[in-house]
Amino acid sequence: MKIAFHGAARTVTGSKHLLTLKNGNKYLLDCGMFQGMGKETNAMNRSFGFDATSVTALILSHAHIDHCGLIPKLVADGFKGKIYCTPATKELAAVLMEDSAGIQENDIKYENKRRAQEGLPYLKPLYTTEQALEAAEYFVPVEYDKWFTVDENIEVLYTDAGHIIGSAAVHLKIKEDRKITRLTFSGDVGRYRDVILKSPAEFEQADYILLESTYGNSLHNNALATPDQILEWIEKACIQKKGKLIMAAFSVGRTQEILFALNQLELEGRLPDVPYFVDSPLSVKATEIVKHYPSYFNSTIQKILQSDNDPFGFKGLKFVKSVDESKMLNFRNGPLVIISASGMAEAGRVKHHISNNIESSRNTILMTGYCEPNSLGAKLQDGRKEVNIFGVLHEVNAEIGSIRSMSAHGDYDDLCQFLACQDAKQVKKLFLVHGEYNVQLDFKERLMKKGFEVEVPEMHSEVVLS
Repeated sequence: MKIAFHGAARTVTGSKHLLTLKNGNKYLLDCGMFQGMGKETNAMNRSFGFDATSVTALILSHAHIDHCGLIPKLVADGFKGKIYCTPATKELAAVLMEDSAGIQENDIKYENKRRAQEGLPYLKPLYTTEQALEAAEYFVPVEYDKWFTVDENIEVLYTDAGHIIGSAAVHLKIKEDRKITRLTFSGDVGRYRDVILKSPAEFEQADYILLESTYGNSLHNNALATPDQILEWIEKACIQKKGKLIMAAFSVGRTQEILFALNQLELEGRLPDVPYFVDSPLSVKATEIVKHYPSYFNSTIQKILQSDNDPFGFKGLKFVKSVDESKMLNFRNGPLVIISASGMAEAGRVKHHISNNIESSRNTILMTGYCEPNSLGAKLQDGRKEVNIFGVLHEVNAEIGSIRSMSAHGDYDDLCQFLACQDAKQVKKLFLVHGEYNVQLDFKERLMKKGFEVEVPEMHSEVVLS
């Protein structure tokens, strides 16, 4: 059997790993969209590196767009198999894919207006809303901790990865040449002290492991609690400067963590009395879906739910749904807080809010998670004095901040703890995926000292699994 790495190889986005058996059957682990890769992003998303019609089945780890975002294109290009995932992932992926299609369609309209003026041919989105809705029909929900059969060659088990609601590590029993090979794909590994979710689960011994490495050379700063960090920024931006605090946050996971922190501040009587807006229809839908799965919450949240039936709501919070309501926020003077997607500020309503507010020194833009190096969020964090947004060059006068410890990805301690249930001598090869190359090289050294044989595959490379 062979495995090919068609995404998240020496980069953090576009997760796609294709397992091919001797009989020709192909099983795809994730089908994610590349994000924040600069001018190369579009071309990378338009070519899978394999034939979509040849894929037997898709096994999805979780619903983040860099893991599920190209599923509609896969289906549009001829994939006819089943897409396996957890129930929460099925719900979340459906709304994320539809939202992604809507963003693409709107962006293409804007881009085609410019191209028409320049006499250039029109562009098409990667996929349409209709195609996203069609792709959602292929999903088959499967619960955690129950082995299920894909076909006579493959059995799969999902265990909780603790990354977002419904996220899973994928464990495969592969039958070939009268023997069984066990392969584990970590998906994205969460944190062992997550404020909302359960810790990543232990898993059976594997022969091969694909392990994410986003923070493979970093330790998160846990010295200051998330509510305290957010409070500092609100007081600085809204109380002292009387301006707007614009928080770029991923719709799934990060937005709910922020809302939970703000709710905590209210319960403690420390929440500043300013308006709070969640300006992302996707974030609204995602928050409602998260509330559907309280059994996935950790014991701390379970106790809180006994006295607070909505840990993501508080006084002064408003959910913005319509485009007109979103635009009206640009005409409001501070102080106020806007929480909006996307987390890397590459698309969505937050990009418009940044464009409209970045040139005023009264305002503050706060990044709350990982940003791909070429993304707008990363450029702001790097201290750029000017940035191009929607084709317009803007001076960066607003204060730029970040809360680096707010991440749904585990650091190297978390990742090593995830591997603690494994006998390194029995693991034939550990492949590092979903990480920047320099980070992966550092993490490789750490893992080799623990006895693992480690490889960092290149994009579109293929490896034979003995």
